[in-house]
Amino acid sequence: MPLPFILGAAAAVAAVGGVGSGIHGAVKMKEANDTMKDADNRHKKNVERFEIMNEATSRAMDELGTLELEILKSFDEFSDTIERIQNRPQFKEYTKDGVKLPAYDKETLKKVSVGAGVLLGGLGGAAVGAAGGFAAAGATTSAIMALGTASTGTAIASLSGVAATNATLAALGGGAIAAGGGGIALGTTILGVTTLGAALLVGGVIFNITGGKLSDKADEAWEQMKKAEKTIDFACRYLNELKAASVAYKKSLLSVRDKYKEIFGYVSYVVNSLNKTDWHTFTQEEKIATENSVLLIGLLYKMCQVSLVNKAEYQNDVNSVNISEINKSISNADNVMKSLA
Repeated sequence: MPLPFILGAAAAVAAVGGVGSGIHGAVKMKEANDTMKDADNRHKKNVERFEIMNEATSRAMDELGTLELEILKSFDEFSDTIERIQNRPQFKEYTKDGVKLPAYDKETLKKVSVGAGVLLGGLGGAAVGAAGGFAAAGATTSAIMALGTASTGTAIASLSGVAATNATLAALGGGAIAAGGGGIALGTTILGVTTLGAALLVGGVIFNITGGKLSDKADEAWEQMKKAEKTIDFACRYLNELKAASVAYKKSLLSVRDKYKEIFGYVSYVVNSLNKTDWHTFTQEEKIATENSVLLIGLLYKMCQVSLVNKAEYQNDVNSVNISEINKSISNADNVMKSLA
């Protein structure tokens, strides 16, 4: 075979080998790019899923927290009416079928009412999740804390708007940082005020995962996406449980609130419109209505005490949804409502 032909053939073989190697390299590059795109798209969908769940949970918690504060704020109208009734009996603690409700206490109801008013006044400028945070910690507890003293020495009840809310958060955090407490930041964490789901879950860990950029190496990016997906799946299950508990508790609370408004509306008409203020002149129906309204106030007070979230012992542990207390409170409410029928 002539040498030029041999050289030409060798060159052709080399060229074919080069093309084959180039094609193989291009395929690998395409596969890597596809893996990167798939990882990025899946990660973005996971993050979006988490954000939607977090927003829905925050909204449900805010609705519950606002409802609880509105109920607590209305207690002053109730106590004002009851106090007008002369020669009334002492409305004692209620204990029946395992349900224990507090005795009527004018001072306690007044304090809770004022505190709830302070918190409601500050919600207009507060972050999303603030009202839900009060429900998570127990609205009654939060309202009582709102009557405390701010780190400046100013009574929180004398403040208004965001200043009152911030002072209450600081109180729940153990006081001002300068005084050795955790300040607003800790109070916020306790209540889950900022980005409710994540704060109640594991602090900023979720956002470190969902907000971080994936690696520019295909295999590493895929592993990072899978790790983040596992955490997000867990977070979404948690948030879904918290949302379901909030919705169920709000439904029960509304049922009791509506029954209370119906019965107390009648009592208020008798006392404030008809000016009937002597217990001895009350009909049996009016006496029963008054006693039932006192009972329902005690039930509402007790229900608003329930913390929807159990704070974890350690900072990075997951706070649990307080399912047992929530279900017990709903069951107690059902039993009390049946006793009124």
